[in-house]
Amino acid sequence: MAVGSRIGVRARSVLVAVVVVCVALLIGESALVWMLQSNLEQTAEANAQARASEIVTQLTTDGLAATREEIADRTRHNSVVQILDDRGNVLVASSADVSRQPLSPQRPAPGAYESVETDHLSAGSDGEWKVVTTAVRLDSTLYYVQSAVPVGEQHETIEIVAMFLLAGTPLLLGAVALAVWLLVGRALRSVEQIRGTVAEIDAQRLAQRVTVPPTRDEIAALATTMNTMLDRLEASDRAQRAFVSDASHELRSPVATLSTAGELAATADPARRAALLATMNTEIARLRGLVEDLMTLARADARDLGIPRAEVDLDDLVADEARRLRLTNSVVVTAAIEPVRVLGDQRRLEQALRNLIDNAARHASTTVRLTLTSTATEAIIWVDDDGPGIPVADRDRIFDRFVRLDEARSRDQGGSGLGLAITRTTLRAHDGDASVVDSPDDWCRFEIRLPLVTESLDHSAGPRGCGN
Repeated sequence: MAVGSRIGVRARSVLVAVVVVCVALLIGESALVWMLQSNLEQTAEANAQARASEIVTQLTTDGLAATREEIADRTRHNSVVQILDDRGNVLVASSADVSRQPLSPQRPAPGAYESVETDHLSAGSDGEWKVVTTAVRLDSTLYYVQSAVPVGEQHETIEIVAMFLLAGTPLLLGAVALAVWLLVGRALRSVEQIRGTVAEIDAQRLAQRVTVPPTRDEIAALATTMNTMLDRLEASDRAQRAFVSDASHELRSPVATLSTAGELAATADPARRAALLATMNTEIARLRGLVEDLMTLARADARDLGIPRAEVDLDDLVADEARRLRLTNSVVVTAAIEPVRVLGDQRRLEQALRNLIDNAARHASTTVRLTLTSTATEAIIWVDDDGPGIPVADRDRIFDRFVRLDEARSRDQGGSGLGLAITRTTLRAHDGDASVVDSPDDWCRFEIRLPLVTESLDHSAGPRGCGN
């Protein structure tokens, strides 16, 4: 098991923060020490070079004798000066301690400067020094001027700074660890509050919500998301309870009828028993259809409706339904049909279409009109009837389960109130939809839309009517 999986978010955050800050501090401290050392060395070299340049100028202007006296009179405690001949012999020295041997073996050309760092100039001048050497020619004589300044103090300064930085690093890392620990703990307290609130919510307290902090950060987004999820769960619970209540109400009527008919049939004469058995068969058929409808909607809710995809001639389905309605109903049926092909389950599409057509036939005054047409991407079916229309406010609600409208469009003839809900569920499973739309002649119009098969369709045959 990885180490990261054995420690919590809080400890991981502290560990990552400490590692990142430690690496950043080491890089920054190293860069700071390097720049400080480079700056101090450049300053020391510049001072030594300036002193050597000063001696060269004086040597050129006043000569060797005057320069010797000047060096002896103005000896600087923080610098050492030598003048050498062309063979490297010490002619002039600012101190007797450095009068025996040259400060540096470097011999640059006239006008050039060379520097070197050494830790031993003479027996009395131990320590770290920066030595700059240059040359000057007077008449025919070549002289070398060497100037040395101590750099030991600069190195000690750098070491002290480095030690302070290293000593302060653990303190700073400790402060970072404490700050991150407290900040992450504060953030996790909000998460823990959200977790605790959600843990207390059950089926009896679905209306409870998580407090959203006013921080507008990820924690607030998490709380908002949790509330949105709880809204969906509450809405789903309400829908489920309403569905169970309505289903129980619908099942109660046929069950009560069967129970009563069975009790009466047990003591009835043969003629009355036959009538009661016929009633029982009718209620059993009604009960079977209701159960099948409920199972269809339950599978749809569980996303297990199982829609096989095959090419379906939608024009044949509409024509068959028009023919069936003419044979089983007294209303006038007209149809205008184009050849249209879609992908889907032919049996379920036939059921969805039949539910709309039977609904139109129940509420039509005299006529039901079926129209099948298409656009570049969709097949469109219009089911019109000349019965009472549906108010605009109820046009979407009518597809809900067990919805009752006013008496003009109410359920009748033993209908379960699930036909339109099944129709919309089936069509949406086919990537289509069903809706109530306006009709040009103010009839009641249901509209079905389904995506076409991607292959190009042949519309050369034109509309095909089914007669009256």
